[in-house]
Amino acid sequence: MIRLQNVTYLVSDQDEALRFFVDALGFEVRQDQTFDGGWRRVVVGPAEGDTGLVLVLARAAADAPVGSQAGADVAFFLETDDFAAAHARMTAHGVHFREEPRHEPYGTVAIFEDLYGAPWDLIEPPRA
Repeated sequence: MIRLQNVTYLVSDQDEALRFFVDALGFEVRQDQTFDGGWRRVVVGPAEGDTGLVLVLARAAADAPVGSQAGADVAFFLETDDFAAAHARMTAHGVHFREEPRHEPYGTVAIFEDLYGAPWDLIEPPRA
């Protein structure tokens, strides 16, 4: 079996990114360790024991495409079981939504922006 385990997510400031992912999005810190030479590995993932995909918050080089890693496209899709609660939490933490929630055949969805203006989807799939 082959699985995608980690995805590198470029950030300008790891502490600022940690606050965003933990406080605003509800992720948990899976690893925050500084190694010899000062290199820091910060890993966040969904809370509540989810063992799926995690993000490695990597400090970007000065010329890296922070905020435009996928161009203008949505690169990340944050799935929730309770859209209203997730939307309220994120809004209370100052997350900018580009649109009002909408109902599509594939679920309730709204595009929001991360710390750098990159678009993400918040989505609650339809219940079976």
